[in-house]
Amino acid sequence: MSNQNDHHEPSEKPPGRKEMSRRQFLAYTLGGATAFMAMGPVLPMVRFAVDPILHKKGEGEFIKVVEESKITDEPQEFTFELAQQDGWYASKATLTAWIRKDESGKIYALSPICKHLGCTVGWNNDKNFPDEYHCPCHGARYNKLGKNLAVAPKPLDTYKMQRKDGWVYLGQLEPNTEVK
Repeated sequence: MSNQNDHHEPSEKPPGRKEMSRRQFLAYTLGGATAFMAMGPVLPMVRFAVDPILHKKGEGEFIKVVEESKITDEPQEFTFELAQQDGWYASKATLTAWIRKDESGKIYALSPICKHLGCTVGWNNDKNFPDEYHCPCHGARYNKLGKNLAVAPKPLDTYKMQRKDGWVYLGQLEPNTEVK
């Protein structure tokens, strides 16, 4: 006699691959396509924002300002234009320098920007203090070398300078190291 329990088939199936349902397939496909299409407008925006950072900043270039023969021992105001690039905006800045030479022929180029609050200084424009740079805003005073005499905490900045072919070229501003 046979018993029902004697004759049974194994109920376990061998391990197989997990199959993806149609719903999962559509979700992955649509999600991937959406992400791919979203990158179209996003990548140019990221490039636009990051591009100025990727450009190497060059060493400051020098601008031809004045002939050496026109420079005297009395400070003179000279203006010059500097082409500048700010991100994607190109412009020209008009800058000013007070230039003079000493008895030995050394040329000095000082910034006209007061170190107190950023006003523009003038040479010999205060009769109470002759032969000095004077700031009309708050009374800061500087000697011929740019040394601060009153009010301002620091001396006037100097321009990097080159002499070439009888011309004076000015570069970037730097702290005044001629005076202490």
